[in-house]
Amino acid sequence: MTRSAQATGVAPRQAATSAAFAMTEGRVALDGRPVLRGIDLRVTTGEVVAVLGANGSGKSTLIRALLGLAPLSGGSTELYGVPPARFRDWWRIGYVPQRLSVGGGVPATVREVVASGRIARQSRLRRAGAADRAAVAMALEAVGLTSRAGDPVGWLSGGQQQRVLIARALAGDPDTFVMDEPTAGVDAESQRHLADTLAALVERGKTVLLVAHELGPIAPLVTRAVVLRDGVVVHDGAPPDGDGHAYEPWPGSRQ
Repeated sequence: MTRSAQATGVAPRQAATSAAFAMTEGRVALDGRPVLRGIDLRVTTGEVVAVLGANGSGKSTLIRALLGLAPLSGGSTELYGVPPARFRDWWRIGYVPQRLSVGGGVPATVREVVASGRIARQSRLRRAGAADRAAVAMALEAVGLTSRAGDPVGWLSGGQQQRVLIARALAGDPDTFVMDEPTAGVDAESQRHLADTLAALVERGKTVLLVAHELGPIAPLVTRAVVLRDGVVVHDGAPPDGDGHAYEPWPGSRQ
């Protein structure tokens, strides 16, 4: 065991996998155009990391690449020490996309959408049970949508639909939450609900990785900011003060 491992009491393999996400020299190109260029990023368990930057800076592409949803053109990435293609413990990751897709056909209710967050924790042969129903009820309560549980999601406002997506992730009780612009285009009430929900997750030691253009009411919860500009990390450290635009240069930031 190395000296550093002895000091922490963590075996080398355990120390290596304590990161929820790790990207090394990550590069992504879309239609031949570089979108991410040489990204080095490590998100350790328990952190609340905000990926910030202007529109088109590569924020959402970075999140998708970390999850294995956008193929790398170079470099590598791992989820809990495992490449995305070989990762099987997807229950550990709760992903909240930018918007809820409401298609045609029979409309899903709010409860049904939230209940789908339990699928990764269920075996193919086991039907939903009391624990699943309790988890769904707790998730709905956490985002303030218990009274709308039986309504079709299409009836909800954009902010309320975003809260449904957050509840779906909460229902699965993952170790890490990944949120792609959870405050974009949503009302002030939904932003306050999000801040309260994140505060509860932080108290439980959950890892949070989120994309944002501005932090707003969630700013006090963020422990670290990663700022992208033109697909390159220009800042990785303390989050900005106040609600300022995330893409403004930091003093001493990497240019």
